[in-house]
Amino acid sequence: MDMNQYLDMFIEESKEHLQAINANLLLLESDPGNIAHVKEIFRSAHTLKGMSATMGFEDMASLTHEAENVLDLIRNQKLTITSDIMDVIFQSVDLIESMVIDITEGGDGSADVSGPVKKLRAIVSGDYSAEQEVAAAATAVAEEEAVEAAQAEGTPAEDHDLDDYALMVLKQSKELGNNVMWIKVTLNENCLLKAARAYMVFDQLESMGEVIKTKPSVEDIENECFERSFEIAYVTMQSAEKVRSTILNISEIQDVAIDPIQLKKEAPPTPVVTEAAAPVEKKAPDNAQAAAAKKATAGGKTIRVDIDRLDILMNLFSELVIDRGRLEQLAREIGKSELQETVEHMSRISGDLQNIILTMRMVPVEQVFNRFPRMIRDLQKELHKKVNLEIIGAETELDRTVIDEIGDPLNHLLRNSLDHGIESPADRKMAGKPEEGTIVLRAFHSGNHVFIEVKDDGAGINKEKVLKKAIERGIVNPANADSMSDKQIHELLFAAGFSTAEVVSDISGRGVGLDVVKSKIESLGGSVGVESVRGQGTTFLIQLPLTLSIISAMLVQVKDEKYAVPLSSIIETAVFKKDQIMMAHRQKVIDFRGRVVPLVSLQDIFQVPDNGADKDDEVAVVIVRKGEKMAGLVVDSFIGQQEIVLKSLGKYLVNVFAISGATILGDGQVALIIDCNALIK
Repeated sequence: MDMNQYLDMFIEESKEHLQAINANLLLLESDPGNIAHVKEIFRSAHTLKGMSATMGFEDMASLTHEAENVLDLIRNQKLTITSDIMDVIFQSVDLIESMVIDITEGGDGSADVSGPVKKLRAIVSGDYSAEQEVAAAATAVAEEEAVEAAQAEGTPAEDHDLDDYALMVLKQSKELGNNVMWIKVTLNENCLLKAARAYMVFDQLESMGEVIKTKPSVEDIENECFERSFEIAYVTMQSAEKVRSTILNISEIQDVAIDPIQLKKEAPPTPVVTEAAAPVEKKAPDNAQAAAAKKATAGGKTIRVDIDRLDILMNLFSELVIDRGRLEQLAREIGKSELQETVEHMSRISGDLQNIILTMRMVPVEQVFNRFPRMIRDLQKELHKKVNLEIIGAETELDRTVIDEIGDPLNHLLRNSLDHGIESPADRKMAGKPEEGTIVLRAFHSGNHVFIEVKDDGAGINKEKVLKKAIERGIVNPANADSMSDKQIHELLFAAGFSTAEVVSDISGRGVGLDVVKSKIESLGGSVGVESVRGQGTTFLIQLPLTLSIISAMLVQVKDEKYAVPLSSIIETAVFKKDQIMMAHRQKVIDFRGRVVPLVSLQDIFQVPDNGADKDDEVAVVIVRKGEKMAGLVVDSFIGQQEIVLKSLGKYLVNVFAISGATILGDGQVALIIDCNALIK
């Protein structure tokens, strides 16, 4: 029997059951006496075990079976829940989740489950002891460190003929916690396409890290000017064994030798203090977690539709929108009432159809939010902090394409709030605050946008520290520092490469900074801002468009060309007399409601050729905004508001300045869609 036809269904249902297990485990941890949560976990685990066994994923079935035995004892009140037992169950769920991810990526879902299975069996037999586990782990770490010490010498970087730039890159990467290694790859004697095999090696390596240098050069390798082996200076977060096994999976590879590159000795890390096992403290369950758990385990009158089919449906309807615009224009030109009535009726129906199709693509943000309670639970234990995550508005809906992209920015912001924002219990107590901090993750609709708020009641942003770091990194001129407002200082957090982290860690992005968050949000047509009060907390506010497929825009004329300006960026349109235009710092500006707004000529920006038309004494201006900043786009005339279909420029026209896409108008002309964020400085 071919099981591949059921694989997609297995993956989707496994993810749902894992989400339900995680949500109910969090509820159980906060309310250990509630057997209802255990029953829900047991039910999902039992189903998952049966599904994985049927599909032939034996490792997953074996681990789930052992976890089920522990849950059965808890369900029958033969086992008391402790923090250590919860940790073992969470670790088992994490491993199952990693196996599902492996299956999703085309793997066989196999994994080494011996460790978690041994712990789960020890819990069932009553022989499990966290102290013994810690001691065993310490012994294993000591043995591993002894092996690493024997290999740590490696070979000095100088032996590999590395230039100063390569040495600097390796040193900085090492300081950021990366592994730096020298790899020698040997091909089989009968390998025919040596350059092709080398390319496959580089492709795999670049997916896990960065190639710094090769011997021989890349050009020589591409031209097959080497014998059977080539060498690589490499930087990665992965272990040497992982890198070695990945390369060996490529056919016609005979051997892979990996040697650590010896650089300047690093100071040993500060040891982490572990807490003794204690019974889980009873606490009222979080409403958001309860709702998530209930929804994850509840059935509904729904069917699953492949997202690719929805994309095809949206593309077909996009063509219908273009034809609708053409029909409306023809009806106006012909002027027959019967035709106009029919076209208006068709427009109303297609408008309703458009709303239904867009709604089909809308999914609740809880699909993203539900992964964060578990993350916060693990991080607060790692940082020895007490944090309560409140989730509000998880039912708020966003387009699926946006949902898929916002997970990483929100992950970064939440980690940032927990690591930098929330103080330690001792510091909070000294400041007169409750020992337990609060992080609020909130989503809500407003107009054609969705807002997502990440708010904490921590220490707030230290303006002096931010300003000092910005001056040190050359982001701010010391002469201008005193005149900067609080808001301007807070916005420095989004500067490229800016970070206030004293110690680089994995918690809040390894010192990468929040510029990656801003870049990702702006690539989705949104914006992000920050507000903070020292000692009271910090709020990050993300603004996102409801959908990225069909948008409302203002069509404008610039000489003989037409452009579309998204309505979400427009404040208003206005006409100014030429004598109202002033000069400030060699820049044309206007006075708009008491604010000085710079003018941007679209003709100059896009180098639109002059058509020789007469110029009047008035200037048409579209006032647009990006956060608190504004600009006036100078155009020749306003055509009107219209719903347009956002089309990509294709793979040959990438990174075109100030253009986010194109649309086809009713008369068949192509209008470029302006990216207002790129024009506002």
